[in-house]
Amino acid sequence: MTPTAGAVPGTTRETAALALEGLVVRARRTGQVLVDGIDLTLEPGESVGIVGESGSGKTLTVMAAAGLLPAGTQQDTGTIRLGGRDIGELGAAERRRFIAGRVGVIFQNPTASLNPRLTVATQVGEVVRAAKSKAGTGPARVRELLDLAQIPDRDRVLAAYPHELSGGLNQRVAIALALAASPSVLIADEATTALDVTTQHRVLGMLADLRRDLGLALLLVSHDMGVVADTTERVLVMRGGKIVEHGETAALLAAPGHPYTQELLDALPQRLGIATAPDTEAAEPLVTVRGVTAGFPEAGTVRRRTRTVLHSVDMELRPGCSLGIVGESGSGKTTLARIVAGLLTPTSGSLSLGGDGSWSDLDRARRAQWRRDVQYVFQDPYGSLNPRMTVAQCLREPLEANGLDRRAADARITTLIPEVGLPADVTDRRTSTLSGGQRQRVGIARALATDPRVLIGDEPVSALDVTVQAHILRLLKELVTRRGLSLLFISHDLAVVGYLCESVVVMRDGRIVESGRTADLLTDPKTEYTRRLVEAVPGSSLPGRAPTVESISS
Repeated sequence: MTPTAGAVPGTTRETAALALEGLVVRARRTGQVLVDGIDLTLEPGESVGIVGESGSGKTLTVMAAAGLLPAGTQQDTGTIRLGGRDIGELGAAERRRFIAGRVGVIFQNPTASLNPRLTVATQVGEVVRAAKSKAGTGPARVRELLDLAQIPDRDRVLAAYPHELSGGLNQRVAIALALAASPSVLIADEATTALDVTTQHRVLGMLADLRRDLGLALLLVSHDMGVVADTTERVLVMRGGKIVEHGETAALLAAPGHPYTQELLDALPQRLGIATAPDTEAAEPLVTVRGVTAGFPEAGTVRRRTRTVLHSVDMELRPGCSLGIVGESGSGKTTLARIVAGLLTPTSGSLSLGGDGSWSDLDRARRAQWRRDVQYVFQDPYGSLNPRMTVAQCLREPLEANGLDRRAADARITTLIPEVGLPADVTDRRTSTLSGGQRQRVGIARALATDPRVLIGDEPVSALDVTVQAHILRLLKELVTRRGLSLLFISHDLAVVGYLCESVVVMRDGRIVESGRTADLLTDPKTEYTRRLVEAVPGSSLPGRAPTVESISS
């Protein structure tokens, strides 16, 4: 037998855990080819990555292998084999049973993968009974699966509902579900994209442990070259439904042969450089936070106890500078940013903007001016814009709310659109027709509409492909320089903050645990927590140059 393209030497489609040969997937209605002639093999115990941007066909490829192609698509031609068996020769019901017993799938959104009305024990128990694995179908098997997924405090998690658990724990529960039938192939489809960087690091490590201990074949789908570099032995690069390059991960990433592969590598934030700035210590702070504490009522408590989420936080942001706030989910970084934006009121402490006095002392008109001076760019470019409105309507809204008539607002829009790198004809398009990167540019333009002094970016690139992310980061850096903006940038990823911000504060459990110049903190962190954040940045195994230090004013 001849080896399939992209296979380990000596591998044939008959011996592979999973083999795809000439796979073509089309759209049912239009006939458009979405996946075009994919060849892939996956050996038992092997890890293979499929990397590419949104629309590359990587998810459709693995969903075809799992028998989970979405409505409106169909496998047109090609062969899919599991353990040497051609599943196309099986009837529909038999094929479903055959795949279910051999392929486990971990999806991107752990919360959407779980039923919010059922406890973890109930959900895992249902899947275990349906799987009918030789490993067992009772409560002991449920506990074993949670142990395999390295879930701490197992009994508490079993009794909990998904909304009571963190994203990382929910993803571990989803992994336990994927293991219920004792599969030979585990597919992870962007399984860590929604997680903060340290949780992602731990989950990827756990997947590596499962592959080693259970002999699983792991197929990892990602848009992030860093994740693929750290986790897989071989990689396939997809673009436009085709494989443009494949090979051993280390060799391919050290010397990519295709320009698109190089483009994906160059877009990694840790390769963009580390920002520094001219000394601004003499400048008066534009934003000053002193002893700010904040809390929220705990749901379900009879006496409405307050849970404190910020503990006496001090912070300064100087004119024309970029300050990063880094921490895991639940660290309090978004709460702090919303307080600075005037969207939340602190329980105690003081907050001032330039010489305008403390927030608590401002009257209604001056608070309204504060909110014009401090503008927010949200994380989700899909949720932050009305999909039924055109781009012009989205931008006209804040302008007219601040006193501009229709003609003046439209004139202002004509200057905002090119400033954020969008074509002029985008104004008449509904936001629902735009890509994620285009929507985020509209969100930035909307934030700039009131000529703010401070721009807050709350994880504004975390939902974007890596190349789109790089473009948005460069845009934000250009805006800071051109407009003289002060930027407060929230992220869980120190590599992103390292490129954009010359200073950084690290938050944990509502407290600032470390702060300083970004370059110093990345190279010589003082706390163990910061060191873990630095080490968790994906791509540590990537070959290439160390980050460069560049001036934010250049």
